[in-house]
Amino acid sequence: MRFRHRDGTLVHLAYCTNVHQAEDLDGVLTQLARFGEPVRERLGVDRLGLGLWLARPVAAELVANPAAVARLRAELAARGLEVVTFNGFPYQGFHDPVVKHKVYRPDWSTPERTRYTLDLARLLTELLPSDAARGSVSTLPLGWRTEWRDDGGQLELLAKGLAKQDRPVRVAFEPEPGCVIETTTQAASLLSDVDTDWLGICLDTCHLAVGFEDPAAALDRLEAAGLDVVKLQASAALEAVNPADPATRKALESFVEPRFLHQSNESAPPGADDLDEALAGGLPGEAPWRVHFHVPLHADPAPPLTSTRPVLAGTLAELFGGTAARTDHVEVETYTWQVLPDAPADDAGLVAGIAAELDWTRRELIALGLEEVSE
Repeated sequence: MRFRHRDGTLVHLAYCTNVHQAEDLDGVLTQLARFGEPVRERLGVDRLGLGLWLARPVAAELVANPAAVARLRAELAARGLEVVTFNGFPYQGFHDPVVKHKVYRPDWSTPERTRYTLDLARLLTELLPSDAARGSVSTLPLGWRTEWRDDGGQLELLAKGLAKQDRPVRVAFEPEPGCVIETTTQAASLLSDVDTDWLGICLDTCHLAVGFEDPAAALDRLEAAGLDVVKLQASAALEAVNPADPATRKALESFVEPRFLHQSNESAPPGADDLDEALAGGLPGEAPWRVHFHVPLHADPAPPLTSTRPVLAGTLAELFGGTAARTDHVEVETYTWQVLPDAPADDAGLVAGIAAELDWTRRELIALGLEEVSE
């Protein structure tokens, strides 16, 4: 979906397809018919944005086969779908039974991560709508903190490679709890020397909330460092106001699951690397907890738990409520639908949930004065 800000900026809204499992091109194409088009139809719009996730094998297949790219482009057009952004954080295997720390590998100390990201940028130039100002690729915040080595010049190679593209595509580093860059303060420090013509920040509002960061202060901090918000990932974290309460702890236990990592903080980082560790005594339980578990934007989890939707709403207001838009790419990224305690029972349930999240975001943008742009 597209919106026009009062300053004339065209703002793109998409949902991220890393919620769907696909490790080959046929799987990606199936997603478009099985989920993308039905979500668009449920929303009643002529055009729906997707934040595509292409696993490494899919990206390699497309780079090697121009006919496959043409096939993907044609399928997107036929189903009323468009792409201005890729999620390049997971490399592959994002729906394995156990992902956890594997999602941070390979990290930005390796040429494999650089090649993958540049391949995504190249592919995106071939999928961008003709009237899109630019493309974006979000990526991990360098790496997991205990595994990190120096980047060895990979970020410089990345920027040089992006500068050679036929159309502008910017790469956005996504601060995340437990990583080398987990807060906007660390982003401002550790990315101070990058080429900001091509590199910037993907601000994930779940991660922002888990770090107990104030949206206005975080955005001002990035702006002072010269780091643009290349992309906003609209997301909400799980929150427990009183984690010492037995009913609250029992509710939190229902969110412990084996696939994804759920970093947890109490009032501020550092915290526990996973929710089960927090519940086992990794956090004192004397103040509210925020958990890196992306929950649906439009509806709170069952009481006594809640979500950090107010942080998302506050970030949207800071980005779009002023006289100038401070980003133009917004991607709803609730990749955890299938591991929620009340996961959708079928495709129809997932389609309804994704559409409801997008509709919530649409209404928030319109309330901030943006105008929805139809075909």
